[in-house]
Amino acid sequence: MELNIVIEKGEDGYLVSEVLEIPGCHTQAKSMDELLRRTKEAIEVCLKSEREEFIPVKIIGIQKIEV
Repeated sequence: MELNIVIEKGEDGYLVSEVLEIPGCHTQAKSMDELLRRTKEAIEVCLKSEREEFIPVKIIGIQKIEV
């Protein structure tokens, strides 16, 4: 299964990932390797939970816009 994640850098320096297809499925870590490992663990936990819903997402692209 392939899922889409968004990775952001928080103000505290931690990396934060959010799984787009699973609302509420997110984690954080100090390094990218650790973040990806923790994200996989979070996905497994979220998918085992019957309360989590899976919403298919098709990414078209990401664009920055200046206003």
